[in-house]
Amino acid sequence: MADDYTAKLATYLDGELSADEMKAVDAHVRSCASCAADVLSQVQLKRAVQAAGRRYSPSPEFRARVQRQIELRPKASVWRVWLTAASVVALLFIAFLAATYSGQQRLEREQAFSEVADLHVATLASANPVDVVSTDRHTVKPWFQGKLPFTFNLPELQGSEFTLVGGGVTYLGQAPGAHLIYQIRKHQISVFIFQDRDIKGRLSSGLGVRKRRSFEVGTWSQDALRYFVIGDASAEDIRDLAVRLKAAESG
Repeated sequence: MADDYTAKLATYLDGELSADEMKAVDAHVRSCASCAADVLSQVQLKRAVQAAGRRYSPSPEFRARVQRQIELRPKASVWRVWLTAASVVALLFIAFLAATYSGQQRLEREQAFSEVADLHVATLASANPVDVVSTDRHTVKPWFQGKLPFTFNLPELQGSEFTLVGGGVTYLGQAPGAHLIYQIRKHQISVFIFQDRDIKGRLSSGLGVRKRRSFEVGTWSQDALRYFVIGDASAEDIRDLAVRLKAAESG
């Protein structure tokens, strides 16, 4: 019971209890030596704090001296205010340009991924998706010579579940590129290779795999070429084929 009153003593001293509670605590303090001592201690602490506050309150002379110093401080000139305003406007303009550039880059990246997805979907719907049909990389790669302004290497797939179906020339906007088709467990994967300079929007140079529509898409830049690997296979399969392509180009 005493603990209940002890918890209320601070509130009691601040006068924040209801009238009935104030009366009850007051009656208890009068009959409880422990609570009475606690109340006395808290009252003495409050008085000490108040006394300290009054002791260190500034004198009228000090207040007047501070006020004079404030009045003597030079006021900001109109020129300085104008420069400050101009600086703020300039910063806002720079921030606007940066946001606009970033938004444009993001839009161009999204457009590039969307166009690649469209190319893959068109391939799935085509009765003749490739121009050269062969599972032999030594047959498919030479076919592109003279048809593209760049060359590339194809990976060795022996011991893997991937099968090369064939390839053909495709276009991303006006940029020509190579389109290769691989198959794994009945899933068709498209590999698109373009010159990196022809791709609008700043894309990551390192290999990254992300979801686009219902497809997994991996992309990276290597030796001035931009690779896209896209299909409805798992992200692990997309990454596996991408790693093989990267290794073939490095070798």
